[in-house]
Amino acid sequence: MTATLIVLALIMGGVVFWLIYQTINVHPWAEEGPIGQHHAGGAYSIPAAKIGLVVFLCVATSLFSLFVSAYFQRMDFSDWRPLAEPDILWLNTAFLILGSLFFQRARNAAVGSQVDGVRNNLLIAGLLTFAFIAGQLWAWQGLQEHGYFLSANPANSFFYVLTAIHALHILGGLWVWSKTVFRIQNKTEIYQVRMSVELCTIYWHFLLLVWLGLFALLLST
Repeated sequence: MTATLIVLALIMGGVVFWLIYQTINVHPWAEEGPIGQHHAGGAYSIPAAKIGLVVFLCVATSLFSLFVSAYFQRMDFSDWRPLAEPDILWLNTAFLILGSLFFQRARNAAVGSQVDGVRNNLLIAGLLTFAFIAGQLWAWQGLQEHGYFLSANPANSFFYVLTAIHALHILGGLWVWSKTVFRIQNKTEIYQVRMSVELCTIYWHFLLLVWLGLFALLLST
């Protein structure tokens, strides 16, 4: 158990390092669009939105790490009875992987100032993410129908809590996604939404990696 926890911690640490590197490794001359529109801090200053995302990713990583640590500690008690994970979680995982892929395509399109590419890929990514949320609700409903209630067993409780917290983070990201899509639909210049698309992409990659870690944890225990 200790070895598994250490491996998960190393993986999460590597993930956060990579995401933070991707977030702050910015080229302002490629991000701002028309000449003369730069951040007040100078041509090489890091946008406040990216700094905010770095802080949020660190906080979110700490939160999930604490839950994983509590999960390992709680499962040592005699009343822990693992539940059978619904098969639909595999399909949900595929939805999230594809959603992250289409967000990356949207980011690439934004770098190339391809408005249609940004719009289409964002819409597909959003639909796939909504499908993931719907699949999670379906999984919870199936567990309830088979008697795996929230308070019936500690393993059940952790399953619902971990998946619910992850889903809440996704819903928060969908709020930013919806604002970005709305701006694009209202003919906003692509350079004005490029930052939002990039931050959404990084955030979705983070949520995908967190989910893969959580899913592996649930399957292995």
